[in-house]
Amino acid sequence: MIKKSRVLLWLLPALLAFGELQAATPAPDVVLPVPLNAYQDAADAGVLQVLQARMTAEPFNVAASLIFLLAVVHTFLTAKFRHWAHAVEAAHHEKLKLRRENMPDSDEDGWPDEVSFKGQVLHFLGEVEAVFGLWVLVLAGAITWFKGWDTMVHYIGEQVNFTEPMFVVIIMAMASTRPVLSFAERCMRAVASLGRGSAGAWWLSIMILAPILGSFITEPAAMTIAALLLARQFYELKPSPKFAYATLGLLFVSISVGGTLTHFAAPPVLMVAAPWGWNTTYMLLHIGWKAVVGIVISTTLFYAYFRQELAELDKVRVQAEQNAVSRPERAVPLWITVVQLLFMALTVYFAHHPALFIGGFLFFLAFAQATAHHQNKLDLRPSLLVGFFLAGLVIHGGLQGWWIEPVLKSLGELQLFLGATILTAFNDNAAITYLATLVPGFTDELKYAVVTGAVTGGGLTVIANAPNPAGQSILNRFFPEGIAPGGLFVGALIPTIIMGFCFMLF
Repeated sequence: MIKKSRVLLWLLPALLAFGELQAATPAPDVVLPVPLNAYQDAADAGVLQVLQARMTAEPFNVAASLIFLLAVVHTFLTAKFRHWAHAVEAAHHEKLKLRRENMPDSDEDGWPDEVSFKGQVLHFLGEVEAVFGLWVLVLAGAITWFKGWDTMVHYIGEQVNFTEPMFVVIIMAMASTRPVLSFAERCMRAVASLGRGSAGAWWLSIMILAPILGSFITEPAAMTIAALLLARQFYELKPSPKFAYATLGLLFVSISVGGTLTHFAAPPVLMVAAPWGWNTTYMLLHIGWKAVVGIVISTTLFYAYFRQELAELDKVRVQAEQNAVSRPERAVPLWITVVQLLFMALTVYFAHHPALFIGGFLFFLAFAQATAHHQNKLDLRPSLLVGFFLAGLVIHGGLQGWWIEPVLKSLGELQLFLGATILTAFNDNAAITYLATLVPGFTDELKYAVVTGAVTGGGLTVIANAPNPAGQSILNRFFPEGIAPGGLFVGALIPTIIMGFCFMLF
């Protein structure tokens, strides 16, 4: 048998030669995507005529958007894939059980593997975080077919900006550490104590304060903290599916609008802040306070509707605490909490400079290792999966401007608000607002409409807002077949409508 080390030695020269070939490859002449101002749109053409002309001028547009559409459809089918995976694995285990019962002394070398390969493939296809990365392979093939290998490498390797996915991975990892989570929990407990620490008081404090906190520590960090606290305080008590989806939908919508008190915390606002000159004062006076009103109204209405179930969950929680073995948790020293909060603050401050916040994260890992006795085990899997999801999304989203831009350009104020809300459900809301900055002649009213519409629709689907995959990754285990897109949509629909009225009427 050939040893693996010898195989690696044989492969090494080939890999080095391939690397030299790639390094010598010049930049491609084909620009992808085609700049929007390069299309020769007729001045009096309608939206359909513009889209048809752009498809004719660049046939690859159709392929890129069709692949993106299939990826979106795939996200709605992930629960089905997970169901099939469970069924296949159950059948596989039953087959192994029968084999052992009928032939207990036989040689197991010819038996089926302990793990079902088919089941694992179906599990992979059922992971929401893997969907867009999987379809990036198809997109890469399409780019290579239409434009050539060099164009594909240049687009994905150099043109696409992966700063946001990298930032989300790091800020999510930091926010999920024990010192930060304990600090957030103490803050929430102080507010919940005003309601005697009941389940309802805890629910109100998390659902109102955490989204608003997102305006200062960024939405991904707020989503991570809120989801972890909800998991500990409520989802572990096994609430009804109706309450579980309603809380999830409300959380996603509130996080999406809760980051609008400042100009740096919400990705869709960040995209327009510099081009349109929007600062924190502008955001607070024109958008932020309305978001807070919408969050309070939505949360209060949901609390009134689920008040009875929250009372029942409170009884379950008290009973669980009585039955649990009391193990006092060692308090985290204040100086450790302060240092880790400073690490988060520096990461937020350098959010647009990957070299700085990645370097800071390495120092953070060293600090976490040095204070390991006050830390939980750092689990990077959820944050890396979320980063993988967002990386795939920005690769696909960068090729959708050819149809989003003329659609936005053709709409009036109310139509633009509704259009941005709907489009956000099928594309990241930051992509919607970014494309809006490319549309010439936008009035202040239209700018307001597109941004508020984009953040309003940020909770309707997992892909609508960058922090949503973080919440989905943390809370997915509490849903038997995983979070169903339809259930999330229904749970988020009423808060979305309330937020829409707040933004358009106030």
